Amino acid sequence: MQRLLKLSVMVLLMPVSAFAASMSIQVEEGQVRSTPSFLGEIVDKVVYGESVDVVKEQGPWRMVNTKRKPGWIHQSALSESKVELVPGGNVNEGASGKEIALAGKGFNPEVESAYKAAHQQMSFAWVDNMEKFTANNADIEQFIKQGGLKGAGL
Repeated sequence: MQRLLKLSVMVLLMPVSAFAASMSIQVEEGQVRSTPSFLGEIVDKVVYGESVDVVKEQGPWRMVNTKRKPGWIHQSALSESKVELVPGGNVNEGASGKEIALAGKGFNPEVESAYKAAHQQMSFAWVDNMEKFTANNADIEQFIKQGGLKGAGL
């Protein structure tokens, strides 16, 4: 009994990183960064369905080992479930990476069309414009500094 108690205490005291968990990428392309921040340098990219090993957690960020290099990725890009594209039916052409990522999230062009049809009084022009918007890290850092923004993940 005492031996079992000692073993239990040892297991509880082991570092969390000893329990690396394998997770799947659930976005079209995930960015692995040098630091746990959206402003961290991108050191690797992972794609939909790729498997990574999570070795450490820091807030919403996960330190992962990819097939190429270690780094940090936001938890929203990860899934505990195995993510894979399984062909079926009468598929005559492949799906794009964007379609795969949207389908993995339960959203596809048919769902978007149905939503627009059900909400014809709404204009989606601003959403379409926003999807085209990009900002580089230097502009984002300047915005954060000028606005005095602070918070987890920045």
